[in-house]
Formats: sequence, C-alpha cells, structure tokens
Amino acid sequence: MAKEFARSDRVAEQIQRELADLLQFEVKDPRVGRVTVTEVEVTGDLAHAKIYYSAKVGSPEIQQGLEKSAGFLRSQLSKRMLLRTVPQLHFVYDASIDRGIKISQLIDEALASDQSTEQKP
Repeated sequence: MAKEFARSDRVAEQIQRELADLLQFEVKDPRVGRVTVTEVEVTGDLAHAKIYYSAKVGSPEIQQGLEKSAGFLRSQLSKRMLLRTVPQLHFVYDASIDRGIKISQLIDEALASDQSTEQKP
C-alpha cells in the first residue's frame, strides 16, 4: 500500500520549492541576500505557514527583509500554486545549522586535546 501524505504536507513541500525559487530570483530586497528555506510547516486549515530559513549571517535585517517581502511572496505564490487561499507567511530563523557547526567545533577541540594528552606520556 502506498504511503499517504496529508494535503498540508504536500502544500508545504510545494511552498518550499516555490519560495526557494522566488527568494533566489525575484526578491530584490538587499537585506534578504542568500537565504535557504530549510522547512515549511503549514497548518491543517492552510491558513498559516511557518517558513524556517537559514542564512550565512543570521541578522535581524534578514528577518525584517523577509517580513517586508512577505506580501510580494504570497502574491507570487498565489500565481504559481492552485490554491483557493494562500497561507499567511511567518518567517522563523532556523538556528539548527549554527548549533551543528558549534557542536562539530567542540568535538574537534575535544579530539585535539585528547590526542595531545595521549602524545605526552
């Protein structure tokens, strides 16, 4: 039996693809820069969508630029997707990549200090 997906999951995947394209090619706001859409969560009634994004530099300017361009992005989504109503877009910075880099650095430091103590008998 084929795995079934909720409609909100399919809509979230489509929004993620379309937003990635729009943010790369259509948004002219210099505050936005290079943003990666990591995940999209859509409510069951398709009224709201949380867009998780990451950027090389997580600054409040990027958040402000995304919120400012939310209306434009929503109107472009309405032209590209076959939905009766397009969800309200809410942008949330995804710090998981930053945490992963920090943990990786801590592991590297621990391994380096462990190797230096092994070499000093």
